[in-house]
Amino acid sequence: MVKLSILGGGGFRVPLVYRVLSAGTDAGLVDELMLQDSDPGRLDAIARVLADLPLPDSAAPPKLTFAQSLDDALSGADVVFSAIRPGGTAGRTVDERVATRLNLLGQETTGAGGIAYALRSIPAALKIARRMRELCPQAWLINFTNPAGMVTEAVMPILGSRALGICDSPIGLVRRAARAAGVPLPSGSLAGVDYVGLNHLGWLRGLEYEGADRLPGLLADPGRLASFEEGRIFGTDLLRILGAIPNEYLFYYYFRREATLAMAGAAQTRGEFIHHQQRELYAKLRSSDEPFRDWEAARRTREEGYLAEAGVDGAARQQADDSGGYEQVALDAMRALLTGERTELILNVRNGATFPQLPADAVVEVPAAIDGDGARALPAKPLGLHEAGYMNQLKAVEREVIKGSHGDRNAALRAFMIHPLVTSAHISIRLLEAYEQAHGYQWS
Repeated sequence: MVKLSILGGGGFRVPLVYRVLSAGTDAGLVDELMLQDSDPGRLDAIARVLADLPLPDSAAPPKLTFAQSLDDALSGADVVFSAIRPGGTAGRTVDERVATRLNLLGQETTGAGGIAYALRSIPAALKIARRMRELCPQAWLINFTNPAGMVTEAVMPILGSRALGICDSPIGLVRRAARAAGVPLPSGSLAGVDYVGLNHLGWLRGLEYEGADRLPGLLADPGRLASFEEGRIFGTDLLRILGAIPNEYLFYYYFRREATLAMAGAAQTRGEFIHHQQRELYAKLRSSDEPFRDWEAARRTREEGYLAEAGVDGAARQQADDSGGYEQVALDAMRALLTGERTELILNVRNGATFPQLPADAVVEVPAAIDGDGARALPAKPLGLHEAGYMNQLKAVEREVIKGSHGDRNAALRAFMIHPLVTSAHISIRLLEAYEQAHGYQWS
């Protein structure tokens, strides 16, 4: 009997996980799916969507149960998906607006907002990790909670190699670029894929196929670059200069001024849109005659607004990315952990000796081999100065944030001060004071 527990089980994307677990290659992998959420109303709404979810006649859905507490969810769990959002979407709106009012980038996981969010999410993640060590020490933690790299690194001293982090952004980039370059991606293999970075800060540097790197040819072809999202975001000239294709979140670094102005001029932040949408949707779902239809309509609308400030066509993205998002990455990882069948995924894992410029215990986001013994970074080519510069600076920020989440206020302040999207000690002080007032951080 395999038990999967989802913390944050009232989350908007839980139906995607349930659907994959019920039909297709992952059906039967899990016997019991237990959902736990701090908001019973959200859990009830998602339960109604799951009951209304259309499944094929051949589907074999897992037994669905609901936890009364965190300990209930963790007891007996074999795998734990952590998808919590401390402070909820209301907290996200504060994170974004505080930054925007100070003429900074207002984004959930990047810059000032990402630090503010991490200072809430890491303490909650540490509590989960400590209870896992007591109640299910052999369970695997697959972390969805943002900022994914920081949260995963923070819990590794407690859970060690039984924790890993996921994000669907890197594999989405690889799939889109490979399709444009005419490079097939074999299932379960990332041979020839040279992707390096941290969570929401990475670069695709190579796509080898049949003995040749096909990325330079792609970068030299404006037509093919214009056929996919990152090619349109960054443009032919910048990509040719970089000699690589950045993760979409590097838009906020390479085009900081444009992104900041676009967000400042928007009628509402992305967080405000999601907050209002979810507040209305969850109330509607609890009384709807067709909860799945209402959820699906909201999901499509939500996806269409993704990275709108970067000019992303959300509808086109949905049509092109037909291989599953983060839910498929998580389930591919879980399948390898439970069955021992080796696969390769881009994951947030321990650096080890992969990049000598970074600490061995730092978490990096790279192609990794995963099986019944856990996930290990695959060998990677050395970092260039450009990548190493960004990664070292952001890793320094992450380390200070983790210290701050343990109660060190000075470390939290340093995190703001050295982040490349803040760059002002005076503004950093004002940011921290505003977030303290809004969120009530606890310092030792």
